[in-house]
Amino acid sequence: VQLQASGGGSVQAGGSLRLSCAASGRIFSANAMDWYRQAPGKQREFVARITSDGSTNYAGSVKGRFTISRDNTKNTVYLQMNSLQFEDTAVYYCHTIYTSINYWGEGTLVTVSS
Repeated sequence: VQLQASGGGSVQAGGSLRLSCAASGRIFSANAMDWYRQAPGKQREFVARITSDGSTNYAGSVKGRFTISRDNTKNTVYLQMNSLQFEDTAVYYCHTIYTSINYWGEGTLVTVSS
């Protein structure tokens, strides 16, 4: 399983970005997919999850601003981020678990200027 995240960049507070994570392998549609992030000097933290049937859940800090979605025909999961705040600055990683193994993408940097 390989995960490739993209879509990061620099944006002013209040702006929007959409992250994408393309997954290789035929197991994508059966797996829950997550987004995590790691801010400078902080531990990696959970951001959002979408299950194989489309159920979602979010960290409290992003609920109402971020939306996770998936396109199983493209083996891709998305994270739409609106109303970005300085505190959202971090490297964002996509993640999944398959056969009890954690798989992480390389990460994509999101920088929000205040």
